[in-house]
Amino acid sequence: MKTKLILLGAGKIGDAILNLLSHTGDYEITVADRDPERLQYVRQAAFPHVKVVAADISDAATVTHLIEGHQVTLSACPYFLTHVIATAAKKAKSHYFDLTEDVASTRVVKQLAEDASTAFVPQCGLAPGFISIVANDVASRFEQLRDIQMRVGALPTYPSNALKYNLTWSTDGLINEYCNPCEAIVDGTLRETSALEEIEHFSLDGINYEAFNTSGGLGTLCESLAGKVHNLNYKTVRYPGHRDIVKVLVRDLQLGQLERRHILKEVMETAIPITKQDVVLVFVTVSGIRDGRLEQETYAKKIYSQKVNGQLLSAIQLTTASGICTMVDLVVQGKLPQRGLVRQEEAKLADFLANRFGRYYAA
Repeated sequence: MKTKLILLGAGKIGDAILNLLSHTGDYEITVADRDPERLQYVRQAAFPHVKVVAADISDAATVTHLIEGHQVTLSACPYFLTHVIATAAKKAKSHYFDLTEDVASTRVVKQLAEDASTAFVPQCGLAPGFISIVANDVASRFEQLRDIQMRVGALPTYPSNALKYNLTWSTDGLINEYCNPCEAIVDGTLRETSALEEIEHFSLDGINYEAFNTSGGLGTLCESLAGKVHNLNYKTVRYPGHRDIVKVLVRDLQLGQLERRHILKEVMETAIPITKQDVVLVFVTVSGIRDGRLEQETYAKKIYSQKVNGQLLSAIQLTTASGICTMVDLVVQGKLPQRGLVRQEEAKLADFLANRFGRYYAA
């Protein structure tokens, strides 16, 4: 029997989620969005086992009605709709999954999950998401932890502008990461740090990169490893020079202020092209005591855009969509808790990579 699933949001990542889930034949999918152009694209794509519904996803009553009867709810909507969708999923007794990097939205999901009869799995995807699963897995092989450094970048394969960047996912989410406070464990204490700060430079495979603080990438890992690690931090990877230009926009021109972020979004979407020729870089380094000695272990992976079921998916589409689809599979298969809050790091890396969607990370 197929699992009834509803996907709210038919944007760049929603498109990839439909590609992955629909071709398995295991899910009966409803996709809802208010954008007629996006829905028309879904119809023309002719994904199997998918029906389309036009709806205002910002309306709580509408969303609750849409979700009723579906065992699984996936949100691929902007972070500011998280509260509406998660609340509706709880009322409908549906397993809930989202992709948000927004810390405040995730706190709402955690509260809703406390007495929920179904699983609430926020922050699926790449970062937050897969990066926490990797970090927790590597950390588990140490007797005592000292430092955990998590680095992730979604970068154009052929950078051609001053930012050395192309839009590959949600512009709202990108701006959120550049503007909101970050979390870190410093000298054993949970602290709030500033986005765009603590810049560092490194090379991998002969290519130079920079990395700097951004918001949301740690997910719930600070809570899970509190009292167990001396230093834990997350930074976004870009090509050198990117951070300085963004800092001018966000700080000097004050486009990072909440009431002015729509201007920054318009500027970015007008001037920066979308590309599907990209690469995702995942880089985790853990140091600590193992067998009585101070050791270090690193996980490094590059994932490139590729064709899936005849459709070219960018690397960020593929990694984000396969992340949330894998977590859905693991819950449906009973390999993760069936009620309450489910943290990304509760998933075993081996189970994730063995999954039919998670295998895109293993390739």
